[in-house]
Amino acid sequence: MNEKYFSIATTLCQDLIHCTSLSGREDKAAAVLKETMERLGFDEITTDRYGNVVGTITGSKPGPCVLLDGHIDTVPVPDKSVWSYDPFGAVIEDGKIYGRGASDMKGAVAAMTAAAAWYAEETGRDFPGKICVAGVVHEECFEGIASREISAAFEPDFVVIGEASELNVKIGQRGRAEIVVETTGKPAHSANPEKGINAVHKMTRLIEKIDQIEPKEQPVLGKGICVLTDIISTPYPGASVVPSNCRVTYDRRLLVGETPESVLAPFQAAISELSEKDPDFKAKVSFASGREECYTGELIEGTRFFPAWLYDAETPFMQAVLDGLHGEGIASKISHYAFCTNGSHYAGEKSIPTLGFGPSLENLAHTIDEYIELEQLQKGTSGYRVILKALLNL
Repeated sequence: MNEKYFSIATTLCQDLIHCTSLSGREDKAAAVLKETMERLGFDEITTDRYGNVVGTITGSKPGPCVLLDGHIDTVPVPDKSVWSYDPFGAVIEDGKIYGRGASDMKGAVAAMTAAAAWYAEETGRDFPGKICVAGVVHEECFEGIASREISAAFEPDFVVIGEASELNVKIGQRGRAEIVVETTGKPAHSANPEKGINAVHKMTRLIEKIDQIEPKEQPVLGKGICVLTDIISTPYPGASVVPSNCRVTYDRRLLVGETPESVLAPFQAAISELSEKDPDFKAKVSFASGREECYTGELIEGTRFFPAWLYDAETPFMQAVLDGLHGEGIASKISHYAFCTNGSHYAGEKSIPTLGFGPSLENLAHTIDEYIELEQLQKGTSGYRVILKALLNL
């Protein structure tokens, strides 16, 4: 291991943890990342309208563009008092760096940045192609939407998602959709309920139908599960009023090949069946959408449908990466992510060859006393360097 670049990765990880960077407030973390890239001699550093920071290092010969993607936003810390260490202190204790975002995923962003500079120095920039390291915003809200700006600007030939994988190679993930179902009734005083149409009662019948939908299954990714996550009636609170509207949200995990139309089809069929039997039944289904403000002042918005993706483990670029990691003494195995990532855009929407590789444990994300092991950070930095070598020389 090159101690110089391991030290750089450690320091950058700590500096990023010191910055609170909720989605839409990543400006301090973005500034730290940009300053580090400038100091390390990246050829160009850009900040786009959403606030994504992308540093590039260009080789001396034509070749592919390899993008290392890591998000710099984090989930909140609701109560600092329940942490053993300051969640923004980046304390090193027992071989671990503690802090919000240590695993998800400031450690990986730091390792990527250090690895890119290490590879550039090691080769004297005499390599084919271009390296891009992206510090991406708003991933916790919109997996892949801010990444659309990056892929459009840099047109990568390969993408490495840095979400925690315990140094294993991820060949895919289930996608995610938020589905909103609404029933409409007729308000009335609760003393005379027969004069109204209760939207909640209509919704309970629809929920029973939706629960009967058999989830699809894929041999690697598993089931396309559908879970009811919230329900609310209108008006709320409903003091002495028959509710005129009821809204339910489902979290639907997507499999490869599923489209917005195919995902909504069984919901629409359930609505049609109930409508045919009950003239008072009125309902609609759609995907949720979101709109947030970026730290740049730009609005970011999109429909909450983030596709799945999956590659065969025998695909040449996967095997080249795996062989390189094994040659470095990193015992990576093939697996897949259990959660959604920015790969939903790169692989799911754009079909760009994509893999996942990141230091730390997947189950540390969003937890109290989140940490990253220094050994994982060290091996992750070495791993990204090896991955760059493998993909740039394909």
